[in-house]
Amino acid sequence: MGRKIRRVVTGHDEDGVAKVIMDGTANCILNRPNRPGVTLTNLWQNTQMPAVMECHDDPVDGPLVLHPPKNGSVFRIVQFDPENSEELASLDGKAAFAEMGAGTSIVEGARHPFMHRTDSVDYAVVMTGQIYMMLDEDEYLLKAGDVVVQQGTNHAWSNRGSEPCQIAFILTDAVRS
Repeated sequence: MGRKIRRVVTGHDEDGVAKVIMDGTANCILNRPNRPGVTLTNLWQNTQMPAVMECHDDPVDGPLVLHPPKNGSVFRIVQFDPENSEELASLDGKAAFAEMGAGTSIVEGARHPFMHRTDSVDYAVVMTGQIYMMLDEDEYLLKAGDVVVQQGTNHAWSNRGSEPCQIAFILTDAVRS
């Protein structure tokens, strides 16, 4: 189970004074048996660009899906616990991604059961721990403080260490050229 994340959202009152309008534990969380050891926490999303400010309702109050909204973005933190290679070999990546509305994003026959591709440009910051970003042929060890700009590439995340890794992601809807 991933670490609880406090979310503080600012806005304005009816007189235009800056205020905190939400302060509490983010509750749009996805844990699932088809992808044990991974917790996704959605913090915010926009359904259009440019984003509309002054949202006073929680825009992530609903089911968590992998992709950002069409013409929008999503901000989330994902915690990857250390992988168990034996358990990993028995998991169904397509079923796990289908639970997030993204069954067709999985790369069939890939070297990692959770290799996938999205139609988004993703900005990622490794906050804690370390993780391997696996691409079609290569892999890169990323550590706390490293950043990734991912442009719709096939990828998987593999935590081969002994500590959880948390990554902050901002996914923006994109089109392929």
